[in-house]
Amino acid sequence: MKILKIINYFFTCLLCSLILAGCGTSSTGQRFSQSKTKNEEQPAKRTYRFSSPDSVKTKKTEVEHPQITFPDIPDSSLDEFDELPVETEPIDKSKFIGNYDKMKSFNVPFTPREKILFEVIKFLDTPYKYGGNNENGIDCSAFTKQVYQSSIALELPRSTREQFKVGENISKYDLKFGDLVYFNTTKRSYPGHVGIYLGDDQFVHASRSLGVTVSSLSDLYYKKRFVGARRVENIERN
Repeated sequence: MKILKIINYFFTCLLCSLILAGCGTSSTGQRFSQSKTKNEEQPAKRTYRFSSPDSVKTKKTEVEHPQITFPDIPDSSLDEFDELPVETEPIDKSKFIGNYDKMKSFNVPFTPREKILFEVIKFLDTPYKYGGNNENGIDCSAFTKQVYQSSIALELPRSTREQFKVGENISKYDLKFGDLVYFNTTKRSYPGHVGIYLGDDQFVHASRSLGVTVSSLSDLYYKKRFVGARRVENIERN
């Protein structure tokens, strides 16, 4: 009887141990399963206070740059002058105009020289404008082109560099009225500036500082930048 009690007690303890072991394993597995699920969902819910390349993936987008087009202007991209011209020997334009303005009342055919001079007078004091080609604003090569085209129907290229290739090369000491004179005024184009020789060491041109004006070849600014002259038409012979 006593032995039976001992056996029953033993089996009862063993059964309780098995039950407790089963419950412990299930609970532990369930806890790990729940913890694993939470860890898997956590990255989706996680938010970053500060963004960085490691924490936030940014979408790369291509930036489209609009195509820039430029008008039909001379060969340099900005201007004909790197340094603003300073006239040290200004010419009295009123005296220049007075010598020819009275000739308009004469009822006689004009010579090619006179036609050029009257066209020059029309443009005097026109403001300088790079790329401009009329009385509202004009640059140097447009000025020479307009004067020759309107006065004696002589066509010149649009840019100073192209005009430098036209006609006959002339020495500074052989200059005559109507010859084109050239100056190295910018690193962007050679030559950078052009004018029309008038005689007496004077030339007319579209100056950046004074607009269309008459200047002296002896002026220090132009004297040290003079690079050559071309004869596109022998005006004196006509």
